[in-house]
Amino acid sequence: MKVVILCGGLGTRLAEETEVKPKPMVEIGGRPILWHILKHYAHYGYREFVLALGYKGESIKRYFLEFHHLDSDLTINLATGQAISHDRERENWTVHLIDTGHATQTGGRIKRLAPLLKGATFMLTYGDGVSNVNLHRLLEFHRAHGRLATVTAVRPPARFGGLIFNGDYVVEFTEKPQIGEGWINGGFFVLEPGVLDYIEGDDTVFERSPLERLAHDRQLVAYRHDDFWQCMDTLRDARLLESLWQSGKAPWKLWA
Repeated sequence: MKVVILCGGLGTRLAEETEVKPKPMVEIGGRPILWHILKHYAHYGYREFVLALGYKGESIKRYFLEFHHLDSDLTINLATGQAISHDRERENWTVHLIDTGHATQTGGRIKRLAPLLKGATFMLTYGDGVSNVNLHRLLEFHRAHGRLATVTAVRPPARFGGLIFNGDYVVEFTEKPQIGEGWINGGFFVLEPGVLDYIEGDDTVFERSPLERLAHDRQLVAYRHDDFWQCMDTLRDARLLESLWQSGKAPWKLWA
């Protein structure tokens, strides 16, 4: 099963980083967040990836072109330029790098990948968020309900402490509680090829008309994930993810 990752956005709210690189290449622990996402899927056995590129897509292409050598110990003969990679464990991944246009919207990027998807069920996520969602259970859930689309619903932690009052007195204070019923789209979709029929073209935003129409047609089902999920929209988010990684207890690191 192929895994589509949307990697083409501008990342304007993370401009400190994305002026020089696309958001999927912003690093956590010295590795692009994209690498962390691929490691998550590969942990569950999904190792064929289709990256929908746009803004600064050449940076992502360059990363994977150089991945083999940059991830290895090397011996270089400076007279000939020959580089020898020394044996190390390799990532058994196939990565398709597809230019889906600089200004194409999320739905249009997915639609452009139709020839590669070949009418099969596929997974989809964004190139800027990590989670510890169990992908086997997600796929089992999708197959059990038989609809066209499954979205992983998450409840992100609130950014500020919660207060409960009795008159002017604070009777309960909760530091950064989860939003009670505030389920949101966390990505990590499983989609049937029929979803592509809901996407008109390059200007279609997947999160608007296609998902709205799928919901109206009772073809969109939510898999509730009530555990770790974190996107990287801002510099604050990037620093949070970096601190979790440096702590040695990053919740999304499921691989050995």
